[in-house]
Amino acid sequence: MAQTQETAVPTVTLNNGVQIPQLGFGVFQVPPEETQRIVEDALEAGYRHIDTAAAYRNEAGVGAAIAASGIPREEIFITTKLRNGEQGKANEAFHNSRHALGVDYVDLYLIHWPVPSQGLFTEAWKQMEKLYANSQIRAIGVSNFLTDHLDTLLAVSDVVPAVNQIEIHPTFQQQELSAKSRSLGIAVEAYSPLGQGADLNAATLKSMAGRYGASPAQIVLGWHLAQGTIVIPKSADSTRMRENLGAVSLTLTPAEVVEITALESGARAGADPAVASFSQM
Repeated sequence: MAQTQETAVPTVTLNNGVQIPQLGFGVFQVPPEETQRIVEDALEAGYRHIDTAAAYRNEAGVGAAIAASGIPREEIFITTKLRNGEQGKANEAFHNSRHALGVDYVDLYLIHWPVPSQGLFTEAWKQMEKLYANSQIRAIGVSNFLTDHLDTLLAVSDVVPAVNQIEIHPTFQQQELSAKSRSLGIAVEAYSPLGQGADLNAATLKSMAGRYGASPAQIVLGWHLAQGTIVIPKSADSTRMRENLGAVSLTLTPAEVVEITALESGARAGADPAVASFSQM
């Protein structure tokens, strides 16, 4: 499947009317010294949604790539996230991220993990609501929030999160959490959308890829897109970047979506948000 910069990436309209490109580019585990080059390649490939986090320590590289690209700021959707160890000082942490990125505003700011043992995520959210009210953030949301975390947050919030970014891939789908989020008007965004590569060897995906003349990764990304999920694959390889972006041209049948959904096996690749308590400092 050929990929061109003209490929039209669909958008998802968030609960406050802000539009986010449904397929973006993630920079988790991209080394800081390589980030600018890799993000420049992603922007050249056609990505206009870049997802980073303070914990990744590569916000400055993302910002440098955006500045070097010459692409108007308003054409690039930037997501970053609040570091776990800074939930008690979200206002300061946000401004540090904004300065590192070299931008006047951030499109989407997320609480990275709930860290329930800290008991600080509601306090962080109230600070984020003020930043949102002052138009320094276009949308605020959460990441790794399970049902009980959402319930706790919504009991005290004035703003419903725009996004819940969670681990989703064919062998770990969190269907109940996704349904709960969507029922509240919260868009679902998938990280580790390819199961960190482990899911791509499934016979179902290889067979489907053969029928479409596509890669297994494109099939999985097409599955995410067909369900309205926002997705942020990452790759340091420019050819793979373009291949992943080409998934927007792929339309799976409802039966094929069901066939991929049947791969669910409960294979979580990352940490469990119910107990994760690392500081990311």
